[in-house]
Amino acid sequence: MHYKDIVKKISEIMPPDCEVTKVEPEGLATVIYIKNIKAFYSNDRLIKELASALKKKVTIRVDPASLMNVEEAKAMIESLVPKEADIKGITFVPEMCEVRIEAIKPGLVIGKGGSILKEIMLRTNWAPVTLRAPTMPSATLDGVRKINALEAGERKKFLVNIGKKICQPSPAGDWIRVVALGGFREVGRSCLLVQTPNSKVLIDVGVNPATGDSTKSFPYLNMLGFSLEDIDAVVISHGHMDHMGFLPYLFAYGYDGPVYCTPPTRDFMVLLQQDYLNLCKKAFDVDPPYTKKDIYKELRNTITVDYEEVVDITPEIKMTLYNAGHMLGSASVHLHIGEGAHNLVYTGDVKFGFTRLFDPATTHFPRLETLFIESTYGGRNDISVNRFDSEKRLFQIIKETIAKRGKVLIPVFAVGRSQELLLVLEEMSRREPDFNIPIYIDGMIMEASAIHTAYPEYMREQLQRRILSDRSPFESPLIRVAKGMSRDEIVNGEPAIILAPSGMLTGGPSYEYLKLMADDPNNALLFVGYQSALSLGSKIQRGMKELPILGDDGKMKTLNINMRVETCEGFSGHSDRAQLMAYLKNLRPNPERVITMHGDWGKTEEFARSIGMMMRKESRAIADLEAVRLK
Repeated sequence: MHYKDIVKKISEIMPPDCEVTKVEPEGLATVIYIKNIKAFYSNDRLIKELASALKKKVTIRVDPASLMNVEEAKAMIESLVPKEADIKGITFVPEMCEVRIEAIKPGLVIGKGGSILKEIMLRTNWAPVTLRAPTMPSATLDGVRKINALEAGERKKFLVNIGKKICQPSPAGDWIRVVALGGFREVGRSCLLVQTPNSKVLIDVGVNPATGDSTKSFPYLNMLGFSLEDIDAVVISHGHMDHMGFLPYLFAYGYDGPVYCTPPTRDFMVLLQQDYLNLCKKAFDVDPPYTKKDIYKELRNTITVDYEEVVDITPEIKMTLYNAGHMLGSASVHLHIGEGAHNLVYTGDVKFGFTRLFDPATTHFPRLETLFIESTYGGRNDISVNRFDSEKRLFQIIKETIAKRGKVLIPVFAVGRSQELLLVLEEMSRREPDFNIPIYIDGMIMEASAIHTAYPEYMREQLQRRILSDRSPFESPLIRVAKGMSRDEIVNGEPAIILAPSGMLTGGPSYEYLKLMADDPNNALLFVGYQSALSLGSKIQRGMKELPILGDDGKMKTLNINMRVETCEGFSGHSDRAQLMAYLKNLRPNPERVITMHGDWGKTEEFARSIGMMMRKESRAIADLEAVRLK
């Protein structure tokens, strides 16, 4: 709907005694400023009527001139909110007439049917926004929320500008095409361009974190055929580096548009991108492609969207994010293009099977003509073992290693697999009281776990209840944070389990532990996640026994891999072949075309052939730099 039509609709619906002073399109929302909040609340149907007429999120704010003094407003809020809510911070954002209330139990801040929020606004005129505080300290969340408040002035200008661009007439386009810019017939650097005559949208902008070679690590943005400034929007499916690691580069070289993702994905982007700056220097001895300043620009321009919230991202494209079951906040992206001219779903990384963290991926969409589906385990022989058997084998390896007074090193991704493994181990300790082996976590695992506790609504219901009732499994007494301890001390100490990133041994704490532990046959190295063909983890998994490393004296030496090396399948955040096929069988509606992606060379082709035979639909495995016309 055009901005002028929005203003006209609002003037027709809003009662004169509300005294509307201004209407602004602010990002994905329409913001209405009024003088008389009591008159607005006197009609319970107004907000629903507005949202129904505009088909947009509607935010009501009181005119800035009528806001209560900050100190008085803070005292009023503290008197209205029950102490049991455990408020951790109250931040006033004058630029948006908002007060952000961060609490351990935000439901008590909201009140029954929103009664307390309503009372706060009636008494203070500030628009209250509730934020869930993590149950564990999180420097990332603190930083993200502080920066958003400090940058509110610039962010508001940006959001208003984006809102006006979206609220423009949508000229009809006569074609739709996609261009594969990374992650096709390979794993890593995922990037897809969706283009019409009027819109240019990127889905994912990743890196291949297993290599420092820019020709293999970064997406083919130099082949776009237009300036980065011309991109209308970027959508990020989830917060792993191979899907969002190159995003700050866009901001370093001219992009100043919006980034759409779920709230957890925004936080993980900031956490992992900052770590990547260090990884480039330490692991690959190359200069990173962007700086912290570019990450902060990205954060200012990030607009978060909840699952199943339909939003306009260009005048002709509507986007909806659905649960992908892969990691916290991971999403499959549905694009509704040109008033229904075409609908596509980009699965991102998808899990259509049991995990302790998340519900299986969503398979029902409103409309669907083209499906882009990941193929990480799409090969004919990529059938994972039963999850129950996987857990049984995991504990058997751990017990055998501990019996020899050894240590178990499990390389994990800091976000996703580490939390899944912590849940598995914590469950085992509750079932078997004798299983009281200390679990050391290193690197960013604690920080990532803390972010999980701020978003329980994105996890399985049973896990939600545990976190909301102060029984978070991520705070088990068995879990010990390695920070402040030397790794030598841990390796030479009591038998233990060590969870450490990176998951592919490409650097980070897991690589440092490997150097300390590899020579001892009593120790075990246990792989539980995907190993890229280029990674050190894959080489050791395939039988490498001698590893050249740089010694303390600056000379190369050989590290002998004498420790036990095992792979324990079944814990992946990706679907195996059977789960991928089950996902396709459960899709509603059935797509007319399927394109495979995110799989090693050969697997995407084999999976595409199998899909074609099963579904009797067009199915292809395109390569990087190929373009496909969808309409």
